[in-house]
Amino acid sequence: QVQLVESGGGLVQPGGSLRLSCVASGSIFSIDAMGWYRQAPGNQRGLAATITSGGVTNYADSVKGRFTISRDNAKNTVYLQMNNLKPEDTAVYYCNVGGVVGGTWSHFDAWGQGTLVTVSS
Repeated sequence: QVQLVESGGGLVQPGGSLRLSCVASGSIFSIDAMGWYRQAPGNQRGLAATITSGGVTNYADSVKGRFTISRDNAKNTVYLQMNNLKPEDTAVYYCNVGGVVGGTWSHFDAWGQGTLVTVSS
């Protein structure tokens, strides 16, 4: 009922920047928290950043000061601006969105398919 489409991943050199986007579509009545999680090879998926419907943000310590999460409520879109990227940021980045389904008023917790970010020279 709710689909997420991510874009913006790719190969970048250390110190470079990338901007990830995630668009939510489907039977959406409202969106609550939106976030980005990441999974490096051999590791579990973990938090990168989240943002509430009121704009309150939360970041993993490892990305504070380098990553910025934002959202456009009119477009049901969440962004992750990543600056000063490091090789240890290499991972598959997953978008996560929670909210309420239109019509049924049930809650949803949707995940994107993931987009690969590779930081290497």
